[in-house]
Order: sequence, then C-alpha cells, then structure tokens
Amino acid sequence: MNWEQLLSLKRFGDTKERLRKEQDETRLGFEVDYDRIIFSSEFRSLQDKTQVIPLSKTDFVHTRLTHSLEVSVVGRSLGRRVGQKLLEKHPHLQEEHGYQINDFGAIVAAAALAHDIGNPPFGHSGEQAIGEFFRTGNGKHFKGQLTEKEYQDLCDFEGNANGFKILTENRAGRLGGLRLSYATLGAFTKYPKESLPKKPSQHIADKKYGFFQSDKDAFVDVAHALGLLKRSETDLSFSRHPLAFLVEAADDICYTIIDFEDGINLGLIQEEFALEYLSKIIRSNIRPENYYALSTKEDRIGYLRALAIGNLINEAVDIFMAHEDAILKGDFNCGLLDKSQYDAQIKDIIKISVQNIYQSTEVIDKEIAGYGVINTLLNTYTNAVNNCFNNTASNYDTVILKALPKNIKTDDPSLYNRLLSVCFHVSLLSDSKAILEYRKIQGIDF
Repeated sequence: MNWEQLLSLKRFGDTKERLRKEQDETRLGFEVDYDRIIFSSEFRSLQDKTQVIPLSKTDFVHTRLTHSLEVSVVGRSLGRRVGQKLLEKHPHLQEEHGYQINDFGAIVAAAALAHDIGNPPFGHSGEQAIGEFFRTGNGKHFKGQLTEKEYQDLCDFEGNANGFKILTENRAGRLGGLRLSYATLGAFTKYPKESLPKKPSQHIADKKYGFFQSDKDAFVDVAHALGLLKRSETDLSFSRHPLAFLVEAADDICYTIIDFEDGINLGLIQEEFALEYLSKIIRSNIRPENYYALSTKEDRIGYLRALAIGNLINEAVDIFMAHEDAILKGDFNCGLLDKSQYDAQIKDIIKISVQNIYQSTEVIDKEIAGYGVINTLLNTYTNAVNNCFNNTASNYDTVILKALPKNIKTDDPSLYNRLLSVCFHVSLLSDSKAILEYRKIQGIDF
C-alpha cells in the first residue's frame, strides 16, 4: 500500500480527482468529515446509548457520545504525531502532494468519532441480543431463506458493519450516506472483511467483520480506491488501512483507562487500585506530591488517567512507526498496544474492570432487560414487515407499520434487505427510545 492512495480525498459520486494541494486550507476535506459526523442524527443519538453502565443516571458515567468524543481527541493526537514522523520519513508527501501533519490527525479524529456510530442500544449486549434473535429466537426460521453470508450477518450483527452502512448507504436525498472521504472510511473500518469465513486466522483484521452483504460493493469501491491489499481469492477480505490501527489504539486506550476510572468513581473499584495499577504505566513521570495534593477522589483519579493516556499515546506512536513497513505490506497482524511494554498492566486493568464493572449486578440486570426489549421489538417489527410484504398483515401489523419510519423496506423483494432494515431501525434507537417503543408494544404507555 502507498500513502498517496491511502490519503485519498475522494468521496462518493466524485467525477474527478480531489488533490490535497488544491484544498481550501480554511476548510479541509478531512475536517469536513468530522463536521458531517458530529452534526448527524445518528451521532447525536449516542448521548443516550450505553457505554458501560446501561441506563445510568450518574452524572460522571460515560455514554457512547462522551466516549466517542474522548476517543476522537486521543485519535487526533495519535494521528498528528504519526503524521509528523511520516512526513519526516516521506517528505514527498508534503513537498509534492501538499499533505500536512494535521491531515493525519483529522482523518483519525473523524474515523474515531464515528467508531461507535453503528452500535445498537444497551451496549455490546444489544449486538448480542439482535444476533440471538436470529440464532435461537423467532428469527431462526429465516435461515433457510437466506444465503449463508446473509444469515451470518444477522446472527453476528456487528456494530462496525452497521456503522459503515450509516456512513455510506444511499437514501432518498442523501446519496452516499454522509459522503465522507475514502481515507476516513478506510481508517474507520477496523475489520475489512465480510462475515464469513468467521475468524479464518489470528490476524487482528479477522477478529470481526466490517460490512454487510448489502454494502459490499460500496466497500470494494473504497478498498480499490485506497489500494488496500486483498487477503483472500475466494472471499472479500482486505488488509487494514494503516490509520485504522491508530483508531483502534485510541479506542483501546480510552476504554481501558476511562472505564476503569468510571468504575472507581462509581465505587465499584477501590481507589487504591487506581494508584496500584496505573502507577505501573506512569511510574516514569508521576509526581507523588502533585497526586497527594489533590483533595478529591475524582481529581486524583483524573490526574492518573491523564498521565496514563499520555504515556500510552507515546507508546502507540513509537510502535506504529517501528512497524510502518509491515503495516503497509499488510503483515502486521495485531493491535498496536499488543506490542506495548505495558501490555501486562493493560490486561490487569481490563481484568479487574471485567470483574467489578462489566459483570456487576447493575450491568447484568440491565443487560437482561435490554435483551427482552430488543427481542420484543424485532419479533413485532419483522412479523409486521414480512406479513405486509406477503399480503397477510393483520390490523395490528398495519398499526405497527404506521409507527415505523418510511425507510423500513416493507416492499423489498429481498427478505435479507427487509430483515436488515428492521435491525437497522432498532440499532439506531437510543436506550430510552427503545424502551419507549417496547412499552408501547406491551401496552404499558397509552
């Protein structure tokens, strides 16, 4: 792969090449990507979607929106620092093409801002609940009417693939979705493959999948324009865009450190653990006198968090540059932080977070409720949509359809497209909106 292609400013529908040296410096194309994402309705709904604690009313607990903003900030720092080193190593990118340090930061920041935009309500349990409906619930009877890959899309419903759909799908009056630059779309796609074969290797890009069958042509167009390397002759699978490693690192840094911080602030993890675990990452630059001078737990934890994030950013940049050649060849097969000298400490923090936060009674109780909500919505909506298509709709089905948005594909001849459109609608609901629709169906609110 080469950086000239990887930094493509091309957007859906472009008829001529966009050159970096011809860009308006007051409103760069990569910065436009960020603006389009942050003003989208799908991004705004993240303010009421679970990050760790579902439906929490606690002020300082992160939502998907605050998490995404923080990942974007970390991603911007990673991108700029890598950009500085890349332009020093490849000066022709600046001298001949006009690329600047901030371009790399803008691409990574925009992709990181959107990294959770496709996540359904109730956190990762929402993804699992959608998949469970098709694997073992009432949706499993559709299996014989779908291709193997179509069915796998639904059984392993993936927020990353759903995010790519949001960013790129044609809609009435909105061709090309948000019409982001292909560089940003490439950096966004951490898993540039289709849902099958499932985990064909231990390569990081094979961990999940990044696009639905309905969107594979759109992704192939992006992949070819960026010059991503094909990794399979039989199935759609490509090497990652190099900047996707930075987006992933930004996410890993934030959820590792900040979820841990949330757990301490909620009282699920003792404050002493913060100093014990985080000091191993920041031992080279922590100043005990500054730490002990802080009078509140939140300020003390915030001080440790800031130092830890700073150290991990520096580590990720050094690892990326040390392996740039392998990354461009598609031979780098793990996350950047997997090579970190702090890998053991990161794993320890994640372990205690899993035990004390992700498996806490509050989280599990609300995940159970989320399963019930999503199962009810999918069962009701898939029945109504398919009964309508088959001309067997009951009065109840007709009423349900009137309450659904017009973009639900009730008349699409493809069962897969109809089912995916229902899943897409449910995925866009905030936690509160999903509960509201559930309560209406159950006759609780009237």
